[in-house]
Amino acid sequence: MSSLQLHQIVKHYGAAPVIHGVDIDIADGEFVALVGPSGCGKSTLLRAIAGLEDISGGEIRLGGRVINDVAPRARNIAMVFQNYALYPHMSVRENLGFALRLQGVARAQIAQRVEEVAGVLGLAPLLDRLPRQLSGGQRQRVAMGRAIVRRPEAFLFDEPLSNLDAKLRVQMRTEIRALHQRLGTTTVYVTHDQVEAMTMADRIVVLRDGRVEQVGTPLELYDRPRNAFVAGFIGSPSMNLIPGRLALDDGAHVLTDDGLRLPLPRAPEAAAGARVLYGARPEHFALQGAAGEGAPLPAEVLVVEPTGAETQLALRLGGQGGQPIVAAVRERVTLRPGERVALQPQAAHAHLFDAASGARLN
Repeated sequence: MSSLQLHQIVKHYGAAPVIHGVDIDIADGEFVALVGPSGCGKSTLLRAIAGLEDISGGEIRLGGRVINDVAPRARNIAMVFQNYALYPHMSVRENLGFALRLQGVARAQIAQRVEEVAGVLGLAPLLDRLPRQLSGGQRQRVAMGRAIVRRPEAFLFDEPLSNLDAKLRVQMRTEIRALHQRLGTTTVYVTHDQVEAMTMADRIVVLRDGRVEQVGTPLELYDRPRNAFVAGFIGSPSMNLIPGRLALDDGAHVLTDDGLRLPLPRAPEAAAGARVLYGARPEHFALQGAAGEGAPLPAEVLVVEPTGAETQLALRLGGQGGQPIVAAVRERVTLRPGERVALQPQAAHAHLFDAASGARLN
């Protein structure tokens, strides 16, 4: 196990910069997820750590040693790919032991380590099967086992669950997290699915256009996003961002362009009249208002999505042409599209961002 540091990493493809001076410090044994929209640079960073991409500037350190010029196979890093990358003509046993054979490890030791890993991952009954005889989840276990058997200093995962169905993804992310807790190996996990990142990682790095927007624990990013981009990216459904102007008369609040009043817990460090974005998580709306919170907001129901544990409501504030939002309520509701409701945002949980820069104001 080793710590991993990325210092001022820069990457160009020709004259086009794609990574702009990224700094990430990953502690020994930490599980860190890289998330962001397509093209933000997360897979490029992962491949640079593995040595599969050259960097244009900066320094990568693993366990304190600079590995910029170290060949991929000499970095003692194991990577698990999206498409499993198993050898189709080899059995599970042979796939698991192949890297050790290339390293010249003794046959008896290979057999012992393969059996150990197969036991950990529940692959013992499958050791003599070929990859085509396995399910998607079993193939992913073999891909992880092939990485584990090498006993690397760090694991790199490149969207390993994207080819699995929804139920299996939930199961596999639990297994990967449990495996990390058992092995304690430094892990970098790339995913486009921020729910995966929230449920698995010790810390999350949010990337946009080759830059780090915020680094923090899942709940830090959820409860205190640094800017409007992180606020809108972390959380499912995402945070509602409602444009308006800051008003400081009769208590701090935001006035929407339709004249609706959105409560704030206290006055932010911004001038009255400033253009802002009012952030409210879907679960921080209550139906029919709440005592002491101010006047409820009129809204029109667009779509009702019962999920069992809660009901998600797609609504339009005010009326025709109003701001679309999503609310999530725990109680069972019997609403239909076109019905009118009264919503109350919870002022204590309100977020406020500058409309031009996206920077947090409260």
